[in-house]
Amino acid sequence: MVGIESVSAAVAGDAAKLNESTMEPATPPIVNAMSVDVEDYYQVWALSSMVKRSEWSSCESRVVASTSRILDMFDAAGVKATFFTLGCVAKNYPDLVRRIVADGHELASHGYWHHKVHELTRDEFLEDVRSTRLLLEDIGGVPVRGYRAPSFSIGEQTPWAYDVLAEAEYTYSSSLHPIVHDHYGRPDAPRFPYLEASGIREIPVATVEWRGRRITCAGGGFFRLLPYRFWFRPLLRRLHAREAQPATFYFHPWEIDAGQPRVQGLPLRSRLRHYSNLGAMEGKLRRLLADFRWDRMDHVYVL
Repeated sequence: MVGIESVSAAVAGDAAKLNESTMEPATPPIVNAMSVDVEDYYQVWALSSMVKRSEWSSCESRVVASTSRILDMFDAAGVKATFFTLGCVAKNYPDLVRRIVADGHELASHGYWHHKVHELTRDEFLEDVRSTRLLLEDIGGVPVRGYRAPSFSIGEQTPWAYDVLAEAEYTYSSSLHPIVHDHYGRPDAPRFPYLEASGIREIPVATVEWRGRRITCAGGGFFRLLPYRFWFRPLLRRLHAREAQPATFYFHPWEIDAGQPRVQGLPLRSRLRHYSNLGAMEGKLRRLLADFRWDRMDHVYVL
């Protein structure tokens, strides 16, 4: 399996050979979907071996400050986005949810406690997604139609997940990262939006086919680790020029927070995944926002 910390060594040579001069942006420029998974630094899977859910209340929360910086960045760039928000974050910081809505962004669900879908029974998942949608709608005062599974965890272990989302009155999901990965991923899944039998529209995050490989240009830890100029910019241009498709991009508020507390005792792989290049993330994001057009998921995909 290829993880975040080894992707550069595995395929960066291929990406560096991409000739940007042959990949001019499509005309008119394609509008891409920008998304943010609103969660605090201590709530992520990479830290879960050391920070238990029962300990979250004793951790210093930084999600309001980091998400507010993102909202300011988007405002300066004239960008609207979709914010997949944890229910526990929304309950603790309702004013943050209200600002997301007031600033013109789409409010969507990331579940309540950041449980992977396969950690829950069908009934537990239904309770999780339904209660989170109702909570977000109550705080934000707008319909919530979108859902993103924590850690892209809808897969073969959860064949009932899309039926449950339909039962909980969602319209779409963005819960697939269709690549090979040691933690998530369905490399045989469709790369572009498609309709599930339940009626839920699944919108995978962005990938391209390159020399027989399916590789990511979707964001997250890959975006922090891999070079913008020789990886993300040319691959997004390739996606537009050769396939005429928008990209769905994602990242987390904690990824722009280089000052977050360091959790001690983590395995090396978890340290690399979580802490690599936090200080460079905001600058790369500003370049991304300037180089491409972005909007909310429900606008890009006419949901």
